Order: sequence, then structure tokens, then C-alpha cells
Amino acid sequence: MSGNVTSLFRGTAAHSPSMAALTRESGEAAGAGPVDFCIPCNPYFPTPAMFEDLAGRLRDIITYYPSSADTITAELCGLLRLPPQCVAMGNGSTELITWIDHLLVRESLAVPVPTFGRWTDQPMETGKRVDMFPLQEAGGFALDLAQYAEFIRARGTRAVVVCNPNNPDGGYQHKQALVQFMDAMADRDLVVIDESFLEFADAETEPSVVQEAMLRPNVVVLRSLGKNFGLHGIRFGYLVANPALAGRVRSMLPKWNLNSFAEHVVFMLRDHGPEYAQSLHQVRRDRLEMAAQLSALPGLTVYPSQGNFLFVRLPVGAEGTSVRDRMLTEHRILVRECGNKIGSSSRFLRLVVRPQVDVRRLVSGLEQVLYGAGRGAAVPGPATGTGYSSGTAAVDRLMYETNGSGMRAITAQAAGAGAPGFAAAPAPAAGTGTGIPLPAAVPVAPAAATVPPPAPVPQPAPYPGPVPVPHPAPVPRQPAPTPVPQPVPMPAPVPAPVPAAAYPAPFGPTPPGVPARGGLTAAQVRGTDGLESVPATGWPNAAGMGRAG
Repeated sequence: MSGNVTSLFRGTAAHSPSMAALTRESGEAAGAGPVDFCIPCNPYFPTPAMFEDLAGRLRDIITYYPSSADTITAELCGLLRLPPQCVAMGNGSTELITWIDHLLVRESLAVPVPTFGRWTDQPMETGKRVDMFPLQEAGGFALDLAQYAEFIRARGTRAVVVCNPNNPDGGYQHKQALVQFMDAMADRDLVVIDESFLEFADAETEPSVVQEAMLRPNVVVLRSLGKNFGLHGIRFGYLVANPALAGRVRSMLPKWNLNSFAEHVVFMLRDHGPEYAQSLHQVRRDRLEMAAQLSALPGLTVYPSQGNFLFVRLPVGAEGTSVRDRMLTEHRILVRECGNKIGSSSRFLRLVVRPQVDVRRLVSGLEQVLYGAGRGAAVPGPATGTGYSSGTAAVDRLMYETNGSGMRAITAQAAGAGAPGFAAAPAPAAGTGTGIPLPAAVPVAPAAATVPPPAPVPQPAPYPGPVPVPHPAPVPRQPAPTPVPQPVPMPAPVPAPVPAAAYPAPFGPTPPGVPARGGLTAAQVRGTDGLESVPATGWPNAAGMGRAG
């Protein structure tokens, strides 16, 4: 491959270049591109017979208008046994994220990082404050929901995102813990549970919270179809929420926002449920085998994952962009280097789960790139410190100075004015390394007295999963002054996952706009006509889709 191909990566922001762009730049024929360990989709679905069906109907599919989005949504809901009033289908999950931001996020959004880039970039582009909760490398990038809840209340954040499993690390939250977290966040405007990769999880039989979301006034569950069905190019996904929230998003979508390919695939699915379930089972089995083979490479750390990808840390001394470029140019293997993901660094790769024949080629390429000709070559020991960096000075500055305030705040700071109405973040002390603090983002008090910054959020407990290369213990932070009380009374901090009764229920009537403007209570939803699930046969339901062997 031409060296010009690797330059395409430097022209992207938080994502990788498309396969079409790589193919054009390399001059290769269609279908002759690199082995793809970058784009996370199902390699076993659709089946060859389904692709033949699509090819045979190509002329009609691209010639005529599709049916309305309502028609396609009704068919999908029949398969998933979901009430259509609670579902909105979009032209990819990114379209739905855009509308969620425009319609349902008022002023601020909290999100753990690293994660899918649109959850940080989209609200910043519309001027929202994005409060980023850093997942610690020393804890295996595990998300502690109790500490995340404390962080949200300390910041006064109004909207909350949890990706389950998380992208890029594949971290997983059990259903019971997520439901408890959703209830603890009942006083927030919005709680989004992004389940784009949940179909690949096998930690629980029914891991989805879609049924619980429909009965809560401020919860939206986002789900992907392109990733699960191996059809990223079609661009289709859906969200599930109570009728008021789902209807609000659905009312803003164009009547024909779904294309004819999406319609044709959705109507094919009724006859291919068993093949789909088998494809998910095969991906889960491949994930275990791939993790075992990668873990055998000296100095390479593989983090536990419930997605269809693995997050790996390269050996000390290896730099991700160089590894990525050499894998592509020397071995024709495309990998995802994660230096442009906020909260990650160029020492990390995300590798998509693929069939064993491709994994053997990946392992062979990594051996040559990382260790040279000798597989058993010595690899330096782990570096001291577990602080992480985004890999770019611009992103580090974003975290240090604004912790994800909207682009307006960044522009104001560049002009020397600072973010209007927010206290300036403290500058990092000299010689403190690359660890990212949690800067203050609370309204500046009108009194003359100096407002002390909030106390740092405690670090998550170490992740119990296998970590081949041990991490040194993180340096404890110094105590900070007591944080300034927020305008809205704060309920007690959320404890670690415990029985649901431990979470205090909200008392008294909910004020207008809290937790969700236009939302329905659980009792109202249960009493709404037409919410009975649509019966279906031959296809798994949304809560336990594709559970097989």
C-alpha cells in the first residue's frame, strides 16, 4: 500500500477514515482492501444467501422510494416485540445522538471517557458543557457507577450517558446495577443508556434495559443495527423510551429518513432469526480465542470486553500510530489506534473480533512490528505512573482547562475572557505528569470570597479482570476543600451496587422540567392504551436478543 494511505488518518479528528477513502487512496480494486480490525461490525451476518438476495434485488432497491419510516419501524417492532410508540428509528445511531442533543440536552451532559466520540463532540458543537468522568487505566478502565453518580451531582450535570458495553474498552455494567443507577438519576433531565454493542455481550441472559426505559420518564436507550447486522453502510439504528420522549424525537425525523436498503434488510430479518443468533454466538466464541492469543504476546495487555472488540495496551516503547501505519503498509491489516479518543492515548489499540484465520494473521503481523524477527524478544517492563494522555496537546488542553465545556467556552478562553459564568480551572502543577484532574465547572459565586474548587472524585477500584502487565499503584491525591453546595439540593451519594431499596426514592411532586420535560410517569405509561407488546415468533426479543448456546 502507498504511504499516502496512512496520511488519511492524520486528516481525521475522533474517527478513522472510511474504507472507501482507503480503497481510493490505495488504488486497489473494490473488495481487495486490508483485513479490517478497525470497523466494529458482525463478520458473520448477513449470510451469503442474504447478500445474494440483496444483489439480485439491487436494481429495484436503489430505483424506488422506500416505505415511510413508520412502516419500517412497525416491522422492526414486530420482530423485537416493542410497542412502536416507544421507538424512533434513525439513519444510524449518530443521527439519533444529534437529535437527542438538540431536543433533550439542555445545558450540560456527563459522559465517562474514553468513549464513543460523538457523545463528547456533539454537545460541545452546540455549546453545551460536557463533564467528562475519566476512567482510570489503573482500574482497567472500569466504570464505578456510584462514583460516577457522585461526580454528576457535584458538577450539577443535567443529562447523563452510560455506554454499555463501552467503546473502546468493552467495559460492562450489569442490568441490576444500571437500573439502580437510572433510578438514582431520576432527578436529572435525561439518562441515556447506549446499548449499541450489547448484542455481543454474554454476561447475562437478558442484559438490556429497554423494558425499564419505557416505564421511566427520563431514560432513553440507544441501539444499533448496522454493527449487529454487519451492515455499517446502510446506516440504521433505533432508540427506545417512553412514548413522550420517543414521540418527540420521531416527530423531528423526515418521513423518509430510512433508505430502501434498510427497509429491505428489516423485512428480511423475520426469516433469518436463527442465523443471526448463531452469528452472535460465533462472535462471542471468537472473542475468547482472540483475547487468549493476544494475551500471549509479551508486554501486551488485553482488557476484558463484552463488545465485539478488544482494547489492548501496547508494550512500553511501542507507539500506536507507528504500529498502525506499519500494520497497514507492511501487512495490509487495518487497526484502530486510540490516541484521538479523549481519555485514551496512542499506546492503545481497539481490535475488532474477527474469524481465527484473520486473527492468526493479526498476531503474526504484531509480532513482527513489535518485536522484530524474534517472537521471544525482550520487552521493557512497565513504565512508572498510570496517568493517561489523549496523545494530542489540543485534547489535553480541552480536558485541563474546560473539562469539555462547549466550543463557545473554548473560544472565549482563547480570547482571554474565560468561559462566561464558570470558574477557571486550575493549571496543572509542574512535574505532576499527565494525569487529568477534574477541574471546577460550577457557577462563579457573586460574593467576593474566593470559591474553593470541588473535591476530586475517588478513583475506581481495580478491575478484577486479567491484566498481564501489572500497574504500579496510583499516587494518592491531596485532600481538597469542601465543594460549593449546588443550587439544587443533592440526594445522598449513590452507594456501590446494592439492592434497589438502598436508593432513596424521590419525594414530593416533580417540578416542571425535571427529570424530563413532557415525560410520563411509570403509572401513566402502564395506563396508556396501545402499549402492549406486538407478538412475534422466530426472533428473539429486544431484552434478550439473539441468546443462543
